[in-house]
Amino acid sequence: MTKKEIVKAISDELGLTQQQTKAIVQRTFESIIETLVSDPKHRIELRNFGVFEVKKRAARKARNPRTNERVDVSEKYVVTFKPGKEMEEQVGRLMQVEEQKTTAPGTPLAEAPAPMPPLTSPQTDSPE
Repeated sequence: MTKKEIVKAISDELGLTQQQTKAIVQRTFESIIETLVSDPKHRIELRNFGVFEVKKRAARKARNPRTNERVDVSEKYVVTFKPGKEMEEQVGRLMQVEEQKTTAPGTPLAEAPAPMPPLTSPQTDSPE
């Protein structure tokens, strides 16, 4: 799925224009990057989704697979992502469906994983 497809799906669901939705999605991505880059110790935890974190990878020796030559790889910072529990569970159910397809041909497929809950627009207090 591309960013454009994400924008379209969200705009259709929330009734926003694609331009408004694209600005929100883009700003979200920029905010994640800015937070991670501003301090390597920062981490971004999105409940039920996952955690983005910057980690320092130590210098190491590697091997070029084409030439089999040993190469020095400098230490560097990398971004890691650890999926949240809900994402892990839903992805895990995909395996169950796949296993049922291969082990029991001709039997009805297991239920597909439950979709993520729909996005809801922020609640606003209306004067009564």
